[in-house]
Amino acid sequence: MNKLLRKYYTFKNTRKFAKVGKKCRFYGGDFEVEGNVEVGDYVHIRDHCVFRTRGEGRIVFKDRSMVSWNVIIESGHLVEIGENTGLAEGVIIRDGTHLIYGTKEHWRFTPFIIKPTIIGPNCWIGSRAYINYGVTIGEGAVIGVGSIVTKDVGPYEVWAGAPAKYVAHRTDDVPPSKLAEAQELLAREGIRKDRRMEDE
Repeated sequence: MNKLLRKYYTFKNTRKFAKVGKKCRFYGGDFEVEGNVEVGDYVHIRDHCVFRTRGEGRIVFKDRSMVSWNVIIESGHLVEIGENTGLAEGVIIRDGTHLIYGTKEHWRFTPFIIKPTIIGPNCWIGSRAYINYGVTIGEGAVIGVGSIVTKDVGPYEVWAGAPAKYVAHRTDDVPPSKLAEAQELLAREGIRKDRRMEDE
């Protein structure tokens, strides 16, 4: 996408949000934004996303978070995406669901259960993952592709599967072969700088 077109889409889509921080980028023109959606500084959001709140619901993207294509987020209370957290394509996040247990009534007529869904800073949520209502994901956690997360995830933990289960910790008890591979790669490549704060 050329620079002029990117600026046009950013200007056009900025008006859809309740609050937008500095130097954000919105790619493409196909967004659906309803209600109270707040965007921090240096946030990047791709197109074909749906962000929808109802009642007093809020969706909050903290600084430097990144959202890929076809992400759906719905909130009746609070969905928060932490700083430097990335959502891959097709991720779905909700903070509510219909009551199905303890009644035989059709789900459309049962009470709606709402609990905040919080994703901490520096997390990576893999493609097509589903984050259930009331879940808290700790700092630096990684969620595998296609996972269904129904329980809280601790800091720097890796979870995967449907339903998602604990797989490993990113730094504790790493197998020697993987640790050696990581150390070699880090020594050779280093950690890249986040250039978004340098972009104009």
